[in-house]
Amino acid sequence: MNNARGSAPDFTKACIVMFGVNIAWIFVVLWSLWGLIAVAATGWCVNRAISYVEARRG
Repeated sequence: MNNARGSAPDFTKACIVMFGVNIAWIFVVLWSLWGLIAVAATGWCVNRAISYVEARRG
């Protein structure tokens, strides 16, 4: 690795990919336990939370 001393690598893309992987398996588990309505409600809640954070930052 050719990072200068004291600098850290950028893990933003890895974080976004792992968020997608984690939300996918959570949705699959919810779908298998409670059905599509639970997945849709959870997706809506996650969307609202992300929009809230975006509005607070912007």
